[in-house]
Amino acid sequence: MKPRQNSFLFKNGLIFNTANSQFEKGDILVVEGRIEKVGTIPSEDFVGSIIDLQEKYVAPGFVDMHVHLREPGREDEETIESGVAAAMAGGFTTVCCMPNTEPPIDNRGMVEFIKKKAKNLLVAVHPIGAVTKGRRGEELAEMGDMLDAGAVAFSDDGLPVASSELMRRALEYSKMFDIPIIDHCEDLSLSEGRSMNESFTSTQLGVYGIPSVAENIVVARDLMLAAYTGGHVHIAHVSTKDAVAMIREAKKRGVRVTCEVTPHHFVLTDEVVKSFDTNTKVNPPLRSQADVEAILQGLQDGTIDVIVSDHAPHSIEEKQVEFDVAPFGLIGMETSFGLIVKHLLEPKVLTPAQVIEKIVLNPARILKLGSKDLTPGNPADFTVFDMDSEWTVDVNRFKSKSRNCPFDGWQLRGMIHGVFNKGQWWSESLSSTKKI
Repeated sequence: MKPRQNSFLFKNGLIFNTANSQFEKGDILVVEGRIEKVGTIPSEDFVGSIIDLQEKYVAPGFVDMHVHLREPGREDEETIESGVAAAMAGGFTTVCCMPNTEPPIDNRGMVEFIKKKAKNLLVAVHPIGAVTKGRRGEELAEMGDMLDAGAVAFSDDGLPVASSELMRRALEYSKMFDIPIIDHCEDLSLSEGRSMNESFTSTQLGVYGIPSVAENIVVARDLMLAAYTGGHVHIAHVSTKDAVAMIREAKKRGVRVTCEVTPHHFVLTDEVVKSFDTNTKVNPPLRSQADVEAILQGLQDGTIDVIVSDHAPHSIEEKQVEFDVAPFGLIGMETSFGLIVKHLLEPKVLTPAQVIEKIVLNPARILKLGSKDLTPGNPADFTVFDMDSEWTVDVNRFKSKSRNCPFDGWQLRGMIHGVFNKGQWWSESLSSTKKI
């Protein structure tokens, strides 16, 4: 075999075939960042790096379409570079960063700044632009200009688009480009100054609660506006049983709606807030067991399209305060896959193929990120993992700059062994053998 630059031969993998949603044993030959061959590939005369995958699973690179990278403005909590390191450790080769930075991503220059900072990193970083200027909810931002610069969707995440008139206009405008408006559904008049789910537990704890109707009202409005305009609304981090039911019914009527859920919303309930661990303070808040069961059903029947981390770093100083004054949010990229395996795959809530749909294929389709098939000619973009290894969450070993994770010390199953993207291979457990 003639020497070729940037050649990798990945041997003995269980490779996901999107045509039949099965994992099939084989090898992958990558040359200059593209897949050249998939199948049985001899290695005797190969010149390049050989990686023995040891019958580990290979799926198209995981996508997290809802993360907060904090740069610019709060580089003490996270940077694009540290966020990408956390993403790789979590198995993600693509992340989409939300615009609630300081200043916000609400113009072409900010989108270009993010793209430039991430250009040479293994993980593809796609900015999500703000719907309104300054995320103030007063005037639409220049969405077309941001889209041209590389934005993939629009959201005022962290805040809802409170004005129904502005939300209507945003949906009408985004419809021209066929891209989604991602809405953080929260009626602030029902949630401002409150810290957890309104429930018997919040009454017991004496904590002012956020009622589920605060989410449901805005979900209902957005579904009606999507039906009226024909625009595509994507409901962020769904947390209530009524929201799941409304989205299910809207989909049956043909409304252009997709939605996402986080692992913490299908793993935890508001009972854990009894610890007063501020890492359990998230927005939307952790809900009831009935809400968790509805979310699991929504994942199973396809109502919920995507699983995201909603990775939200905060400094130790900010989180180590009284529960009521602590900021909302937890970090999630490095625990997402382990929680998915432990709480969705092990109990057979989802099949492996369904998990791949929700963390790869659906987000890529919703955001038009291109083909994720592991077939010759496509860019080599994949994640290597197993579903059996047990490991203990240790926040002190995280790649993220922050430590606000409620799962520290948990025993999880399923481990990320490596990621490949943009011609680069990263792994802490699988070494390569170079043949010159």
